[in-house]
Amino acid sequence: MPELPEVETIRRVLEPQIKGLTITALTVNRPEVIGHPTAEEFCQALTGQTIDTMTRRGKFLSVLLNSGDYFVLHLRMTGCLLLTPADYPMEKHTHIVFHLSSGDELRFSDTRRFGRFWLFRKGESDTYSGIDKLGLEPFDNGLTADYLQQHFGKRKKAIKECLLDQSVIAGIGNIYSDEILFVSGIHPARPAKGLTRGEWKRLAAAVPERLAYFIEKNALTPEEYLESKGQDYRNTPFLQVYGHGGEPCPICGAVLCHLTVGGRSSVYCPTCQSTVKSSNIYA
Repeated sequence: MPELPEVETIRRVLEPQIKGLTITALTVNRPEVIGHPTAEEFCQALTGQTIDTMTRRGKFLSVLLNSGDYFVLHLRMTGCLLLTPADYPMEKHTHIVFHLSSGDELRFSDTRRFGRFWLFRKGESDTYSGIDKLGLEPFDNGLTADYLQQHFGKRKKAIKECLLDQSVIAGIGNIYSDEILFVSGIHPARPAKGLTRGEWKRLAAAVPERLAYFIEKNALTPEEYLESKGQDYRNTPFLQVYGHGGEPCPICGAVLCHLTVGGRSSVYCPTCQSTVKSSNIYA
């Protein structure tokens, strides 16, 4: 699933290209990917509207229109959003095509069809997408050690499970929770209630730093993004633990271990991320 750095990359690539363009028509091949309203109402409402801007909240993207209407989308597991020339080969699982005044097309494809769109008219509250239930953005100044300890400090759950709670921190998924915990020196299975004050401080510092780092490393030009069909994540070579189970730890050389936490696969260093106490390798 695309996590915050990937979704932010999509926003940074697409927004400058679609800003100011008018949606001249829509083609909907799979009406079920439109969560609200009906597919027919979705198309009727958006046709003729001009795009103002694109924003991100957690893993959600929102496209704001000049009228005050807006639509929200979530890519879920395999969703992809591409801006293409009209004659660009159509992906097999393309479910929605926004035909734009530039002659280009904004296409949404999704192999597993889990991705969803929701449209809201000016003044209408979003009670459908779940975006209203999200917690703080990782870059919010309010994301402090106190905030994390207040929300997680009494939980018996593993700290990795806590970091995936979108109602507390929006945008962290399986990949970057591993990376954040690694640089914080905290074992992913540690019960949250057992973390020390120093560990909460390190965690609060690591969350925005790591995500900003991977956003920077994932920078793509529009041409590179289209060429890779939105699937080339440039930050992958910079992952320190995720996807590196069985390899040497980049800090101490110990073999990185696999572990399942809350049904999610995790990779950690048994030396740098002790189950009892943690070392600080965050710099």
